[in-house]
Amino acid sequence: MSETSPVRVDRRDSIAIVTMTSPKTRNALAAPMRDALTAVLDDLMNDATCRAIVLTGAEGVFCAGGDLKSMVGATLQGARHRMMRGHRLVRLIAEGPKPVLTAVEGAAFGAGMSIAAMSDLCVASREAKFGAVFGKVGLAPDWGWLWSVPMRVGMGRARRMAMLSEVVTGEEAVRIGLADIAAAPGTALEVALEQAKLYADAATLAIGATKTAFCRHMASLDEVLAFEANHQPGLMLSGDHVRARDAFFAKQTPVFEGS
Repeated sequence: MSETSPVRVDRRDSIAIVTMTSPKTRNALAAPMRDALTAVLDDLMNDATCRAIVLTGAEGVFCAGGDLKSMVGATLQGARHRMMRGHRLVRLIAEGPKPVLTAVEGAAFGAGMSIAAMSDLCVASREAKFGAVFGKVGLAPDWGWLWSVPMRVGMGRARRMAMLSEVVTGEEAVRIGLADIAAAPGTALEVALEQAKLYADAATLAIGATKTAFCRHMASLDEVLAFEANHQPGLMLSGDHVRARDAFFAKQTPVFEGS
């Protein structure tokens, strides 16, 4: 990314750390931030040397959500286009073949909360704040919130959070399933990186297939069995499966290569 990009990418071997770096706006998802995140994640999803992604925010803030200033004077067509561009990023996090972890310090409000909830694993500082604050500006939840949050916390709690613009701490978020692991303040990224190592060492192709299955939210046994029939044979023929099978018989730890 360029020096003026609001997104920074650092590498720890096969783990990519993607940091939102617009602290003056509390990492709000203005168009430059949204488009830079989309471009970075798209590149990393297609980078064979990357096996796990950790998304975080600079200077103790994850993401304050949408950029209200940019909504002034919007037309119906323009607002729809804006929403569809945001959905590209949501799909990369939810459906992309690489695991995406989030490390949340400070605020994860609005669409920032949506991103955290959509990630494969969310590490939250105990003092972080997750806010479904869409209603405070007369909007309904977006960026996949209405899918990801009910999946995590259940429909009843999700209804209350959305309709009352509820804000919860990171500690409470972990307790109700909105986040996965609680961390001491200032250590969310460190803890997320420790978890990312586990994902980076796992079978990348299998993780990608599993993410695809979960995103389909299959409701019937027939759908699940059809998915298995279409996807599992390819995994059985993959190099990773062969290497893991041979390692199993040799009583060794498999080394997955994502192929």
